[in-house]
Amino acid sequence: MSLSITTDYAADKGCPEPYLHRIADAGFSHVHWCHQWNTDFLYSRWEVSQIRKWLREYGLALLDLHGSLGPEKNWASSREYERRAGIDLVRNRLQMTAQLGGDVVIMHVPAEPDWTALKKSLDALEPVARKCGVRIAVENGRFDTIDRILAEYGPEYVGLCYDCGHGNVGQDGLSSLDAIKDRLISVHLHDNDGTGDQHKLLFSGTVDWPRLARIIAASSYRKCVSMETSMRNSGIPDEEAFLAKAFETGTALTGMIEPERRKMCG
Repeated sequence: MSLSITTDYAADKGCPEPYLHRIADAGFSHVHWCHQWNTDFLYSRWEVSQIRKWLREYGLALLDLHGSLGPEKNWASSREYERRAGIDLVRNRLQMTAQLGGDVVIMHVPAEPDWTALKKSLDALEPVARKCGVRIAVENGRFDTIDRILAEYGPEYVGLCYDCGHGNVGQDGLSSLDAIKDRLISVHLHDNDGTGDQHKLLFSGTVDWPRLARIIAASSYRKCVSMETSMRNSGIPDEEAFLAKAFETGTALTGMIEPERRKMCG
């Protein structure tokens, strides 16, 4: 069975090798690359080459990669030099994803972006993404912002990453997802109690998992369950025990989605 977890379940900076080793030992087949997801860090060819070696050594595949809207290199910035530097940062992640065998980079956008700046960046990155064979998945914050982006750019370039933790805080994210499920190309699956983005293990909060499973089954998303869970709010201090529990809950969710898919195909 294919199952994915984020590389930053314990830390998002520093050498990723120990975490990749533990993820593989726990039985996962894929990783969501989330190291350096909110920094200005540019991966060199030497680092990408070493990551590729580690993935091969541990029998892991890259499912997708969390790109960075950095604190200073910001693809949506109204400051032109910051925006151009942000394009370089996203280009770096698109190329890295292609080199590691992935096909989606997930990006945040501001709730109320500078639309002129963001469109200039999306236009500039489209030929890069197409050359790499990698699509950009815009992660849900405000759905009116997401809807505008998806209306502007086609599914061969831009899609949706549904983060069910974001969608469970102060909004009915599942209804918004259901309306545009045909653009879903990536998922960030974790749980919370509705008061904040807690990245808890699946089934430990108030996300409506049966409903989400039905929507995912009916959507354009055809990859495996991908969890963006963290040890921080899990109550499980041991990495091996945390990963075992994550694998158990991911397996359970897969067991909810697959029968729904078979019903629709039948």
